[in-house]
Amino acid sequence: MQAAMLVVVVGVVWLLAGNVSENLAQRNIRSGFEFLLNSAGFDIGESTIAFSSSDELWRAFCVGILNTVRVALLSIATATVLGVVVGLMRIARHPIINGLGTAHVEVYRNIPLIIQLFAIYLLITELLPMSTEALSLGSWALLSKAGLQFAIPEQYGLALFACIVDFMLVVLWIREKYRRQVTDLVANLLGVGIGLVFAVFVWFVFGGLSGWNKPEIAGFSIEGGASLSPEFLALWIGLTLFTSASIAEIVRAGVLSVNVNQMHAGLALGMSKLQVISYVVFPQSMRLSVPPLASQYMNLTKNSSLAVVIGYPDLVAVGNASINITGQALEVICLIMIVYLVINLVIGGLMNALNARVVRAPR
Repeated sequence: MQAAMLVVVVGVVWLLAGNVSENLAQRNIRSGFEFLLNSAGFDIGESTIAFSSSDELWRAFCVGILNTVRVALLSIATATVLGVVVGLMRIARHPIINGLGTAHVEVYRNIPLIIQLFAIYLLITELLPMSTEALSLGSWALLSKAGLQFAIPEQYGLALFACIVDFMLVVLWIREKYRRQVTDLVANLLGVGIGLVFAVFVWFVFGGLSGWNKPEIAGFSIEGGASLSPEFLALWIGLTLFTSASIAEIVRAGVLSVNVNQMHAGLALGMSKLQVISYVVFPQSMRLSVPPLASQYMNLTKNSSLAVVIGYPDLVAVGNASINITGQALEVICLIMIVYLVINLVIGGLMNALNARVVRAPR
């Protein structure tokens, strides 16, 4: 029966493909992916790699993919941190802290993301001052309608490499030092937190030794330093706030799922509060939290496609521009679908591995 079902599925796909090919031929519409080797014919305002309108179209898609991955990864990190904090606020006994956490969840969870993106983008582009009157944090950062410009070390590439190496070494060291005192998962999280602190320290050390490339107002523009565009800021903030509300509820549900009597039992056995949280509360709450967290991370990645409404050049925006120039909508849409599918399969695989590790944690 499985073989017969496979034959039926393959047959249906074959008939659909043949029908589409015939219809495209009747309308003199080209098919295939050779268009990716043609010149793009359009510029991309924000790119992590060098790109010009004369480059091939496949390179434009690489730019869109990198922009999508960049905002998705950063939003996942910030949404997770904010979600954990708000989730803990939701179970706090202090009424003001609890109320603030509840307000955060109810506001950002019940307003459509696209409305939040519009609102944040309008706040940045309408209420912030012009570049000539940018809000400044000393000489370290400037915030205006042009986005956020901030200082970076003169040896930016070397400083970034050193921060990554330092982060990895600190994570490994903390993990080996504390793995016998707490669970592996808690040791890894502790290592990540301390590793980030040391990475920031190394960043400032490099800046102090090599000098800083600081942003400065030059006429009607801002020169120097690194910058984040208003579109990137709006999308990053919107995805973070929207997703953090759901993550907060996941964290709250995970912690409340652990019976309070287990905490009392751990304390009665002579365990410290850190050991009770590490060995009793946290592992059991993670068993409930990790699967829905994976769904939230994948939803965040897919929601990043709404960047097109505020002009951020993500994969969908590049695809729309490609369709307008080449007219090959079917191929472009298939490429976009495949990219999102692969990204979410990677996220799902990583979260499944984390879930398997959590499930194997000692009870």
